[in-house]
Amino acid sequence: MPTYLYEYLDAKGAPTGETFEIVQMMKDAPLTKHPESGKPCRRAITAPAVAGKWSGLNKGTLSDKNLDRLGFTKYQRKGNGYMEKTAGRGPNAISADD
Repeated sequence: MPTYLYEYLDAKGAPTGETFEIVQMMKDAPLTKHPESGKPCRRAITAPAVAGKWSGLNKGTLSDKNLDRLGFTKYQRKGNGYMEKTAGRGPNAISADD
């Protein structure tokens, strides 16, 4: 489940600068009040945490060897609708024709 950032609102509905985080299911409606204090709040817009070229993850973390060690299976696209396994357990290839 994702962690969402919320900001408290003043009496006029403007953000106060105070924030809190809460773990919610994606299908849950955004909160309008803090669950414990009852203070008004709104979900803040933030950049998602995505692994990639500019993330804090290094190449070793997502290497085939490390993914295999952690129990993940990785496939690489080799053609239109065809993928071959590069790490982990599972079928050696996946095809859209199967």
